[in-house]
Amino acid sequence: MPALANQSFVKMNGIGNEIVVVDLRNAAAKITADEVRAAAAPDGAPYDQLMALYPPRTPGTDAFIRIYNNDGSEAGACGNGMRCVASLVSDETGKNTLTFETTAGILNCWKGTDGLFTVDMGPPRFKWNEIPLSEEFRDTRAIELQIGPIDKPVLHSPAVVNMGNPHAIFWVEDVDVYELQKFGPLLENHPIFPERANITLANIKSRDHIVIRTWERGAGLTKACGSAACAAAVAAARLKRTNRKVKVTLPGGDLTIDWRERDDHVLMTGKVAFEFKGKFAPALFAKAGA
Repeated sequence: MPALANQSFVKMNGIGNEIVVVDLRNAAAKITADEVRAAAAPDGAPYDQLMALYPPRTPGTDAFIRIYNNDGSEAGACGNGMRCVASLVSDETGKNTLTFETTAGILNCWKGTDGLFTVDMGPPRFKWNEIPLSEEFRDTRAIELQIGPIDKPVLHSPAVVNMGNPHAIFWVEDVDVYELQKFGPLLENHPIFPERANITLANIKSRDHIVIRTWERGAGLTKACGSAACAAAVAAARLKRTNRKVKVTLPGGDLTIDWRERDDHVLMTGKVAFEFKGKFAPALFAKAGA
């Protein structure tokens, strides 16, 4: 029996980033890539990321979480999804401070007096082999990568950073004039990124405001990608084009990103919304051969 068959789920979103949460803390079954794709089908519960809660592996944490993209691949981090999970577990336990473990490490989350949840995404990583890249670049604030003719590239010289996932950020004057659905897949799968990458277009409005659009690795065009917002904010501050605390506007809404100076950690704060509850029908997975 597939792990998700007859499994209850909660459908939520973090400023438009479509999230499905399943609680497997009492039935820690392994989810296959085929199941993940089937669950995201139109007759399932279409989503960008599926957040699966498992029993804690590390003492002091509230759960171990596996994060799946809708193409069946796994992600190391999903800030919008973590805020959705934190909201659910906070309602369940009454706790306003929570700690979760993912494949990218330990993440702390807390509820502010304004009711918004903050996720500590940890420190960014900048070394070429940490992102990772397939060849060495000493300065990852801008690497040699472009789309279009050599003498007149459409996009070029992205900043790259790992925020739990690999990210490439291209600086543009208007994020809406580019065919990201066309360039995104090509850049995501470029040989320079051995683990693929999230591709973001970013426009710096002021020292306190950035606007972005993201092609998300394993999910495609998305209304919001929390780790991309963190990556763009860090990359801009690293270039000294913005302050370390900024508002990042995504198609689905705004996030506040604070690259904290005292410990190098990146904090992400934003809204989450409950949509509905449901249960995955076994026939959904039988039809997909899962």
